Amino acid sequence: MAKVLRPISHQDRLSIVDHLDELRSRLIVCLAALLVAFGICFWQNHALLDVLNRALPHASSVSGQHGLGSTRDQSVRERAGLLRSAAAFNTLAGGPGVSAQARQAYTLAAQGITAAANALPRTAQVQEKPITTSVGEPFTTTLTVAAYFALLFTLPLLIYQAYGFVIPALNPDERKVALPVMAAAPAMFLAGVAFAYAIVLPPAVHFLQGYNSGSFDILIQAKSYYMFEILTMLGIGLAFQMPLGLLALHRLGVIDGSTLTRHWRYATVAIAVIAAAMPGADPVTTALETLPLVVLYLVSIVMLKVADRRAAAREAAEPTQPFDGGLDPT
Repeated sequence: MAKVLRPISHQDRLSIVDHLDELRSRLIVCLAALLVAFGICFWQNHALLDVLNRALPHASSVSGQHGLGSTRDQSVRERAGLLRSAAAFNTLAGGPGVSAQARQAYTLAAQGITAAANALPRTAQVQEKPITTSVGEPFTTTLTVAAYFALLFTLPLLIYQAYGFVIPALNPDERKVALPVMAAAPAMFLAGVAFAYAIVLPPAVHFLQGYNSGSFDILIQAKSYYMFEILTMLGIGLAFQMPLGLLALHRLGVIDGSTLTRHWRYATVAIAVIAAAMPGADPVTTALETLPLVVLYLVSIVMLKVADRRAAAREAAEPTQPFDGGLDPT
């Protein structure tokens, strides 16, 4: 496999076979990285599942105040049993024909049991976990979560390999623009994923699972819950690529800063529609998703305005050729 995975300049001329060899080698590298990352993620699947479960309420009482199905804690049953025993001893102490010594013993026993019952928690605090409804669901769900995390962790390498394959076709000027864009793409994606995980998911899960909880016996299915989280993080991560996409359209001459400024109202409506189309289309989630996208749109306007000014400055600095009317001086 000659001429593969080595720096290729814009002036190099490769045959179709060389291009296919390079593409095959880069695909092998990507596949190997995905397999290694998947193996590590599957090995540490408990830690990854705990990370996803943190968006759930940390604990809930047996009264179901968070709207999530919880099992009755053992301490509650024990307390009820102790109180019944204390009541029985009190009944024996007040019964007819009981000697004073026995009555005192029954009373002390009832008081001790009551004190032990009162020392137990009155509400059961249990860690929430999603449920599974089929035999193979725990295994298949774990595989799915590990695969998505493997893709997330290897994304920078995948983008780098795509950049390494495409960059030789660009001229030096285009390469100066492509390099920062390709470097910023994984960073923007990871920023979107982090924003979704830390800001969007906790209130969205609490709102959706707790809404009208008094009318439902609400349980969380593992597969649907994890897919909701993963798709939300993926969608917001891709939405954070908006400034890079607008910058690419600017480089192609399709739009400029003035275009974004004139049509900001339509853009805001489009952003709201996109946010509503993402998983968890509730008011809380939609608002939390819309706000950063609007901010990114405003940042894109500033970026394109700066690019327009630099382009105008370059055009003004270029020397102009006098127009001779197309006449031949001879």
